[in-house]
Amino acid sequence: MIFEIFIVILGLCVFEVISSVDNAIINANVLKTMPEKFRKIFLFWGILFAVFAVRGLLPFIIVWIANPALSIVEVFSSAFSSSSNGMIAESLEASKPLLLLGGGSYLFLVFLAWLFLEEKKCVFLVEKFIHRQGVWFYAIASIFTTAIVYFAVQVNPILALAATIGVSAFFITDGFKKNAEEKEKQLTSGNMSAWSKIFYLEALDASFSIDGVIGAFAFTMSIPLIILGNGLGAIIVRQLTIKGIDSISKYAYLKNGAMYSIGMIGIIMTLESFGSEYPFWLVPLSTLTLLGFFMFLSIKELKKTEKKVVC
Repeated sequence: MIFEIFIVILGLCVFEVISSVDNAIINANVLKTMPEKFRKIFLFWGILFAVFAVRGLLPFIIVWIANPALSIVEVFSSAFSSSSNGMIAESLEASKPLLLLGGGSYLFLVFLAWLFLEEKKCVFLVEKFIHRQGVWFYAIASIFTTAIVYFAVQVNPILALAATIGVSAFFITDGFKKNAEEKEKQLTSGNMSAWSKIFYLEALDASFSIDGVIGAFAFTMSIPLIILGNGLGAIIVRQLTIKGIDSISKYAYLKNGAMYSIGMIGIIMTLESFGSEYPFWLVPLSTLTLLGFFMFLSIKELKKTEKKVVC
């Protein structure tokens, strides 16, 4: 039992860190343009907001949305009680496929958008080919949504609704993230006040945290473990922001590892929502394996670059 908890928390922590690297890079670039006083305000209150307000409350809100028959108080109490009454426990168990399909649809579209649309340092030749076909992303996303809804309706109409909520959440957050790159230029130009930058970074952090929280349900359905694992990951990301994100961003293929992990988790969550069962260690193991593989490629690339510089 203790070993299982350790593996789940480790997987959650690593997944939160790698899925938040982009966020940390934007934070670090913007913080460089702010006075020391405001950096400390953001880093202190930002940790409280990121860990407790967002990553602490969001899992409860997601479970509550999936269980509208329960009050938010019942969701809170059941999360920390080993003796929930039968009706609450039954309701939470029944909502599991809804959470998995909504989350799986969201994460798989995050992966597809990266694969088709985002500029990246490619590892495989097929990635370059797919990126050149970027215009097809929206057609493939539409076909994916239609197929998922079709199969979900055969099982349960509410399951189909969960899938569409996941798809809607993707397009809402993706629009905000796409705007973040352009907004970063304004934030680093010096034309905005320090408080405006702080408020924008907090909103951006909340947007980026959704990936980690939704993906966490693939690791476990235990809200306390999700809060602990994601919270530790969020604190690590903040420390990376403080001590220099350059040490992380120099690993060229780390983002690739994060995105392939997100894609794998999205597929597993989707399959589980339709009744497939997998051992608890599959998601943490796949996450760590993919991260390790792309970290190895990154280190290899870094050594090659350093050798060229020396020559």
